Amino acid sequence: MAEGDSPTVARRRVRLVLREWRERADFTQLHVAEEMEWSLSKVIRIENGDVSISPNDLRPLLSLLGVRDRDQVNSLVADTRIARIQRRQAWYQTPAFRENLTDATRKLVEYENESSELRSYSIYYVPGHLQTPGYASALMSRFVDELSAEQISRRIEARRLRREALLPRAASGQAEIQVMVDESVLLRTIGGPEVFAEQLGDLAGLAANGTIRMRMVPFRLDAAVTNNASFDLLAFGEGEVLYRETGLGDEMIEDREATAKHRARFDKVWHEAADEEDTIAFIRHEIAILENGEQHRFPRVHR
Repeated sequence: MAEGDSPTVARRRVRLVLREWRERADFTQLHVAEEMEWSLSKVIRIENGDVSISPNDLRPLLSLLGVRDRDQVNSLVADTRIARIQRRQAWYQTPAFRENLTDATRKLVEYENESSELRSYSIYYVPGHLQTPGYASALMSRFVDELSAEQISRRIEARRLRREALLPRAASGQAEIQVMVDESVLLRTIGGPEVFAEQLGDLAGLAANGTIRMRMVPFRLDAAVTNNASFDLLAFGEGEVLYRETGLGDEMIEDREATAKHRARFDKVWHEAADEEDTIAFIRHEIAILENGEQHRFPRVHR
C-alpha cells in the first residue's frame, strides 16, 4: 500500500487490478468462478466493490490470473487487509444501513469521505449532501408509497451523516465542492415556505463563506447537461467516479469514457451558468419572497 493511501483507495486499486488482469488473461467472470470454485455472483461482487476479497482468496486468484511478481502480490494483500478492516468499522456498512441504502449509495458515501473534489449537478432537488434535516425529511416523505418507514428514516439519517462528514472537510480546504443546480431546484418549495427558506439560507451561507461554489443553470440557458439525471463526479487519488441518480434508481459508474463525458459537460455548462454572485443574489431574493409571503417573481439573472 502506497504511503498516504486510504482504505477506500486501496480497495479500489485491488478490484481494478483484478479486473484488468482478468481481461488481460482473456478470462470471463464465469471462467474465474469455475476455476476458483466460487459462485459467479461472488466474482461480480468483488469486481464491483460490493464485497472485499480476503487475503486467502486473493493469493490463489492472483496466481490464476498470472500475477506472480512478489512485490505486487504483497502490496495487494496489504491493501486487502486494510480495506477489510475499514469496511467493518464504517457506519454505512452496519446492518441497519446495508439493508436500507442501495449499494450505489453506500459506495457514494465511501467515495465522498475520500474525495478531494466533488462536482454535483441536480435537476430536481438540492443534492443529498447539502440537504438540511427539515428539507431531507420533507423530500423523503414524498416516497412513502415506494419506501418503507425504516428505509426513509435511514436515508434521512444518512444524508445528515454525509453532510456532517463532508462540509468540515470542504471548509478546511481538504475537499473542493462545486454545485450546479437547475433554476427549478431553487424554486421548488419542498417542505413549505419555512423549511425551504431554511434550506436556501443554508445554501447561500455555504456559498458566501466559500465552503462550496454554487452556480445556477437558468431556464433561459439552452444547456442540456444530462438526459433527466442528476449526478455527482468525485475525484480522489485513483481517478474519478460517477454517481448517477434517476428518481428512485441510482448507479455508480467507473467507466473512464462515461466519467470523462460527464466531466466535460459539467465544466462547459459551469462556465455558461449564472456565476456565484448572481446565484447567491437569486437565492436571497427567493428567501425574501418566502419570508414575506409575496407572490412569486423571477429576479433578473445577468448571465
